[in-house]
Amino acid sequence: MKDSGIEWIGEIPENWDISSIGTLFFAKAGGDAKPELYSDTQDEQHPFPVYTNTLEKEQVYAYTSNPVFEGNTITVTGRGDIGHAFYRDTPYDAIIRLISLSPRIELHCPFYKYWIDVVPFFADNAAIGQLSANQIKNYKAIIAPIKEQQSISAYLDRQCSHIDNIIEKTKASVEEYKKLRQAVITQAVTKGVRGDRPMKDSGSVWFGDIPVEWSAKRLKYQFHIKKDIAGKEGFTVLSITQKGIIPKDLSKNEGQLAESYANYQLVDVGDFAMNHMDLLTGWVDISKFDGVTSPDYRVFVLDDKDNSDSHYFLYMMQMCYTNKIFYGLGQGVSGLGRWRLQADKFLNFVIPIPPYEGQKEIADYLDKKCAEIDTLITKKEQFLAELESYKKSLIYEYVTGKKEVPQS
Repeated sequence: MKDSGIEWIGEIPENWDISSIGTLFFAKAGGDAKPELYSDTQDEQHPFPVYTNTLEKEQVYAYTSNPVFEGNTITVTGRGDIGHAFYRDTPYDAIIRLISLSPRIELHCPFYKYWIDVVPFFADNAAIGQLSANQIKNYKAIIAPIKEQQSISAYLDRQCSHIDNIIEKTKASVEEYKKLRQAVITQAVTKGVRGDRPMKDSGSVWFGDIPVEWSAKRLKYQFHIKKDIAGKEGFTVLSITQKGIIPKDLSKNEGQLAESYANYQLVDVGDFAMNHMDLLTGWVDISKFDGVTSPDYRVFVLDDKDNSDSHYFLYMMQMCYTNKIFYGLGQGVSGLGRWRLQADKFLNFVIPIPPYEGQKEIADYLDKKCAEIDTLITKKEQFLAELESYKKSLIYEYVTGKKEVPQS
């Protein structure tokens, strides 16, 4: 082994060398494929698949403004998931967000696809969120004997395929747990947790039959919407996310920032708040913080807090998001992300309401069951992170020559 002279690469085999991506490859950005040129089928006008940032997915066919890329090419994401790469051995088109690398000399491109996977693409101060064809040329690359390139890529194909298979099965398992969690919530907040019992028609197409001792009421008889404008600066700014209502770190200068937060509305601990403007990715939660949130959001409060369990109603409303019930009540232009739940539709929405003791029983049951399922999901997600880390480490060890391919 010898020192490569590059810290992140470290030592390499004595007969390997260091070069640059620009020395080994021609780098070229994808073309501008306009939506009106897209086609669902391949024909003379649309002869090649177009690759977008999703890379492996052939979404449409088109003819871009750039010449078609030939086969035996590595394609790299220039925006979004910076540096993610794939290898294609037949001709294709690619949109402008992608960079194609075609070899200048005799190289085994599948080996360099793995090399791209471990290059730290922000190390040379590439523009944040974007990597250009000119920038990628300056990053370092290994030159290994062609036979070693071939044996390493073949070995990594086998190993990574096995890891990817485990990753996909684990991801599928996570999704099943998430579906189970939602099914448990839906069953509990609409049918209760006491097993079979006499039922009656709720009068709602959304909820069907409910236990006979429950009532069905419009939300306006349980909640009132409040809108108290702060009138001054200095309050904690709160964001409504699918991980809850959280304080916004204004120092990071991330997301949408307001010129003034004096026009934001007050939120008190225990208030409900929802993003009713986006019924697909929005959310509803109970605030654990005093602060202010966007005047476009909806803040509402239980009228009878002594005889209502707020967590039962929270589970009910979050279920209405995940089961797209609120979406079904909304209106607007969904294609532009303007699908809103108007105040009158919200206040007149009828939900099943158990007696107070039943509300508490359901909330306590769901707190316990959801915690158990969330623990399983967390363990699965930790395992996924470990697999991804192991895969990247495995690739790094072999493409830098620190490990040799086992002899069969």
